[in-house]
Amino acid sequence: MRDFRWPPPPDGGPRTFGPGPSAPRTGRPTLPQPATELVATPHGVRLEWLTTGAGSPTTVFAHGLAGSIAGTRPLGSAVEGRRVFFQFRGHGRSDAPPGPWTYADLARDLRAVADLSGATRALGASMGAGALCRVLAESPGRFERVVFYLPATIDTAVDDPRLRERIAALIGAAGEGDVSAVAEAVEYEVPAGLRGTPAVWAYLRQRIDQLMRDGLAPPVEDLVGQAAVADASALAAIEARALVIGVAGDDVHPVAVAERLASLLPAASLHVYDHPGVLWSARADLRERIARFLNG
Repeated sequence: MRDFRWPPPPDGGPRTFGPGPSAPRTGRPTLPQPATELVATPHGVRLEWLTTGAGSPTTVFAHGLAGSIAGTRPLGSAVEGRRVFFQFRGHGRSDAPPGPWTYADLARDLRAVADLSGATRALGASMGAGALCRVLAESPGRFERVVFYLPATIDTAVDDPRLRERIAALIGAAGEGDVSAVAEAVEYEVPAGLRGTPAVWAYLRQRIDQLMRDGLAPPVEDLVGQAAVADASALAAIEARALVIGVAGDDVHPVAVAERLASLLPAASLHVYDHPGVLWSARADLRERIARFLNG
């Protein structure tokens, strides 16, 4: 079985097990991440954010569980106006107040970033989609357009032991400074067939560097399996136009959740990709689809 080795070779190109080319592969070097800021919020939790672009409208991007700014930036690369990417509490350089945390806390983080930046549009990925549901359930008119990318939960708490184990392992490995264990945990974020490519190596290097530098707060594990809202019927009052994106064959983000969310929202369209890993296998189509909706 061929797989990538960690740590990476000095030239930054992949090495693989088994037969196949063993010489260094060409590829762009890993570029440094742009500088971010820590912003104070009304609820007392400082959050890390990055702003790109300029003009109107302003769109806020909310990442998934154990995710990062780097993971959501590709989703907004073709979106017009000002783009605001941020880290939820316990992620990156954002504060980690005492836990346990709930989606009410995540919604508070998202709302604060949206209010401080004047955002009128929003994209939530996975856990971020749940936080966006919570914000809109409480304030149906807060945004004009919203994208729910790979929603994992609405109003049903379903614990996933495998996901919980993976998040716990990631928290522990980052806390102990075990780079090999961190690499092993994050490689599952990428489809197996793509793990030896230069683009994936660049992503994994940045992802691992960020986790080794900033860690991941233990209360993040408490969020696994929680429901985003108590009563899904509250979503019927949402005024925003919505795009819901799901994928078939993803156990963590069941397509049934995306389908149900689209049916609950008054002005929603649904698109379902036929296989997981669309950020890698269908990135151009995904970016164009999101941009076409948010730029409308």
